Amino acid sequence: MGMFNWTEKNSAVLSQGGVIAPDERLPWPQSTVMGVQHVIAMFGATVLAPLLMGFDPNVAILMSGIGTLIFFVVTGGKVPSYLGSSFAFIGVVIAATAYAGKGPNPNMGVALGGIIACGVLYTVIGAIVQAVGTGWIERFMPPVVTGAVVAVIGLNLAGIPIKNMAASNFDSWMQVVTFVSVALVAVMTRGMVQRLLILVGLIVATIVYAILTNGLGLGKPVDLSPIVNAAWVGLPGFAAPVFSASAMLLIAPVAIILVAENLGHLKAVTAMTGKNLDPYIGRAFIGDGIATVVSGAAGGTGVTTYAENIGVMAATKIYSTAVFVIAGLIAVLLGFSPKFGALIQAIPLPVMGGVSIVVFGLIAVAGAKIWVDNKVDFSDNKNLLVAAITLVLGTGDFTLKFGQFALGGIGTATFGAILLYALLNRKQ
Repeated sequence: MGMFNWTEKNSAVLSQGGVIAPDERLPWPQSTVMGVQHVIAMFGATVLAPLLMGFDPNVAILMSGIGTLIFFVVTGGKVPSYLGSSFAFIGVVIAATAYAGKGPNPNMGVALGGIIACGVLYTVIGAIVQAVGTGWIERFMPPVVTGAVVAVIGLNLAGIPIKNMAASNFDSWMQVVTFVSVALVAVMTRGMVQRLLILVGLIVATIVYAILTNGLGLGKPVDLSPIVNAAWVGLPGFAAPVFSASAMLLIAPVAIILVAENLGHLKAVTAMTGKNLDPYIGRAFIGDGIATVVSGAAGGTGVTTYAENIGVMAATKIYSTAVFVIAGLIAVLLGFSPKFGALIQAIPLPVMGGVSIVVFGLIAVAGAKIWVDNKVDFSDNKNLLVAAITLVLGTGDFTLKFGQFALGGIGTATFGAILLYALLNRKQ
């Protein structure tokens, strides 16, 4: 079966709460709406990352779409994933460019050269994995390790909505309204509405927010003027790379973090779909690496598989890769449309925060599900300690520095879990 040949499932599957597999799809109208939901899920983080580095967010959106389509082609349409701006680059890009933190980054070129070098290294790692096979993965990453790593992806991100997306008590209560809205849609509705729980919950919460702020003056009102003033069509601010040895040496090792993220994400998707994606790990690394090279060459950020979109899949049970092709195409269109970008950015921050709480929580639970499904024995001290230490390393964002390069919580937790299990498993 070719990568563009999906088996169509009718709406009866939705009403019965059935699963849509990667090689299946809903009718195109429903698939398109699902694609919109995935775009909204990735939008906040994909826009925030370039802003923190002084890059053009419209380029980042455009390259996230192109990167997702590249990933789809390289993996033969077998791995459902969205590629968005990676936060792993922020620290090293700021260090390499001495960026002051506001406005366009005047030294963006050297950062782009480093991002390209990282993408090349990542692609080489993928080629090696593809050549030597994936038998080593089962040996070094049994269910106790993969479950801990997947859970850590959600737990590590938990502080973002709680600490950074609620500036006031009112904002915190709006986060509550948002995640309760999503939960009510998930439990009280059926069919397509239930599958669109993130999108519908977000719309409901945004309406409530607008009534309370614009209507009753309780918080920061929704500002629609950027949407009105933005052009329908416009070119993003492309930029050219500059190859500096010092910047390349500083930024290229981020490939290690991307490997850790991608591996954890693939294990999460494997657990949710019940399909073994290990044979595609090498191709997934190559696809992500090529997408990062292409993004850096155009002025975009490095990209990675996105936990936000994995959370949406966990909630909807729709794993169709057709949805990600649609999401990628929508992101490409958004990259050339400042007005649509302004529309998404007008979503109130606490509402996005409430959605993020749901999405990151679902990822953490997906990790625990791996333990349950594989009957991991926590009376065995080896399993108990690997899981316990990994969860705290990732949740606490334990960071190890190697000169200018820093390996953050998800990276230390992933490699820590693998190495600790190998050490404690030696007697067997």
